[in-house]
Amino acid sequence: QVQLVESGGGLVQAGGSLRLSCAASGLIFSRYAMAWLRQAPGKEREFVAAISQSGLVTLYADSVEGRCTISRDNAKHTALLQMNSLKPDDTAVYYCATAEIASRSNKNYEHWGQGAQVTVSS
Repeated sequence: QVQLVESGGGLVQAGGSLRLSCAASGLIFSRYAMAWLRQAPGKEREFVAAISQSGLVTLYADSVEGRCTISRDNAKHTALLQMNSLKPDDTAVYYCATAEIASRSNKNYEHWGQGAQVTVSS
């Protein structure tokens, strides 16, 4: 049974940092690109970042470019999203997901985590 479990969300003041972690099990982690997406209240889910299977390719949404870093540890079956200089607009539920390729326009994610709430206060 495939499981993706996010952790590291919480409440932070604007300008602060958080690191989200996605622990994967039940799959051959290194075969999948990994992505982070988010959904704010009343809004559609949107792409945040993606990383290729090897970790050599990373992609970011324009809204987080320069403030977020996606990484992965294939030995530990973990994907990370380091978020700095957080803004109230970053408030959302953040999801990790598996994909065949790392892409900003990917619409096909095979496995999803349950989500982690990130709240940024002004």
